Amino acid sequence: MTIKAFELSSVEAKRFAKSTDKPTNLRIDHNSTVTLITEISEREASVDFRFTANYRAVEEVVGLIRIEGRIVYEGQARNLVRQWTSTNQMPNEVANEIHTVIMSNCIPEAVMIARDLRLPPPIPMPTVNIPAQQPPSKQRQGMEVM
Repeated sequence: MTIKAFELSSVEAKRFAKSTDKPTNLRIDHNSTVTLITEISEREASVDFRFTANYRAVEEVVGLIRIEGRIVYEGQARNLVRQWTSTNQMPNEVANEIHTVIMSNCIPEAVMIARDLRLPPPIPMPTVNIPAQQPPSKQRQGMEVM
């Protein structure tokens, strides 16, 4: 199982609130969805996807980033297409691989778009926690003689 190709086909982004507004309790939800799987050959399948980042405050939509694209999956493509056609689901290991590739490629793109729209990045910002310095120990440090 391998992802052979990844390409973006559409990027849509919009800020609904003014950049001077500072919404409180902003929630950022992101989601990846597989919209279609088609067979290219016995070993390759085309997987269409949509990545969405929604910015919501308490009672208003603040912004939206939507990215669409296509992945070429290499593996047991015929079985994948049959299962998708009949149940609209993929085997868990294939779904994990595909959604990981979607998120790892689309989130950095969404971060750059969010910067341009003056929206917060759609990732949790790391918190910096610098521990207080420990007082120096009272152990003697010096040469050890045997």
